[in-house]
Amino acid sequence: MTVVTRRGLLTAAAPLFIPAGVFGRFAPSNRVTVGMIGVGRQCVQVNLKQFLAMPDVRVVAVCDVDAWRLERAREQVDQAYGKPGCKAVRDFREVLADQSIDAVMISTPDHWHVPMSIAAVEAGKDVSCEKPLTRTIAEGRALADVVAKHRRVFRTDSEFRSITTFHAAVEWVRNGRIGELKTIRSGVPKGDVGCPPQPDMPVPTELDYERWQGPAPHAPYTEARVHKPKAYERPGWMRRLEYCDGMITNWGAHLNDIAQWGNNTDRSGPIQVEATGEYPAGDSFWNVLLGFEAEYRYSNGVRLIYKIDRPYVRFEGTEGWIEASYEGVTAGPARVVDYKNPTRWVRLPFKTDKQDFIDAVKSRGQTLEDAEVGHRTTSLCHLAHIAIQVGGRLEWDPVKERFTNNEAANQYLRKPIHAPRHTS
Repeated sequence: MTVVTRRGLLTAAAPLFIPAGVFGRFAPSNRVTVGMIGVGRQCVQVNLKQFLAMPDVRVVAVCDVDAWRLERAREQVDQAYGKPGCKAVRDFREVLADQSIDAVMISTPDHWHVPMSIAAVEAGKDVSCEKPLTRTIAEGRALADVVAKHRRVFRTDSEFRSITTFHAAVEWVRNGRIGELKTIRSGVPKGDVGCPPQPDMPVPTELDYERWQGPAPHAPYTEARVHKPKAYERPGWMRRLEYCDGMITNWGAHLNDIAQWGNNTDRSGPIQVEATGEYPAGDSFWNVLLGFEAEYRYSNGVRLIYKIDRPYVRFEGTEGWIEASYEGVTAGPARVVDYKNPTRWVRLPFKTDKQDFIDAVKSRGQTLEDAEVGHRTTSLCHLAHIAIQVGGRLEWDPVKERFTNNEAANQYLRKPIHAPRHTS
């Protein structure tokens, strides 16, 4: 077995990568103006910091229904630029109506992703949207179609294609280093737990709770349903099925994007799925899956096994295997990663997720993870979640995007799973 660390990849494997950089030919004065919609934990700790560090970007507006978070984000922008001037609003429609804004970064809870993205596209904005992109397969198709119709730039905001270990593993697989691909294994961490019943609470004065709920079913406020006031801890909404599908789509949108990329099926999908899962006890307030395991089959014969485990993707072929994780790349036999003087080597684009988005905004080109790719990756996760609800082996038509052997399963194509069918 050969082990290649992330540090080693940054040096030894560098010739295989296309360096990140500014691909457009724009003067510094022609920066892309960006509005940040949703300025919670993911935005202020990751997305906003990255955009503020880019010389070809100017963040000109922040938006959130939580006034405390809104003010913190405005201060973060003004401090970065050394002067006040960042617009701060609570209604995202004000950002979309601002003709001076070129693009938006949507970092809201999952149930708002598609409604806001479609509204932004129709308002003429380019969009980068957090993953998981969708709550249902049908709304993903609607989003991808709207983006194509209006010819807007769209980026599904997952950074995993920009992590050297995962990028390298896919590149080796796509170049035939493990022979014919047969099996893919992907894992995600166990991050969700049960929660005792929660009492109704007064809504914090800084939160516009009705606007936060938006398209989700109306429910009384309690802190564990939304997020801790005046803090950036992991929010409760990530464990409630009204707003999020939990880890099966959350990290699944990262790791399964790599799985589909390696299989060259990131604009299609499997033809078969079966899955099992475990939910918290029936009285638990948090109700997303605690554990699951799914198996898919593709038309090319490749199997994908996806489960709660740890974050990794493993590709197994007729001549070897290769596995990528945060820690590095492992492979066997050693010749799998013997990349000295490769002939006819197919290089996959490599750049940061944010630079990929901004470059495409400037060039009017396609991002590495556009709306179609984001829709297909999230759909893969939804297929497993639906299979857990109805049981049995489901046959899937990736062209028509319908189940061919189970009408009960088709009922979930347009409606989010708001309550688990099975509890333990």
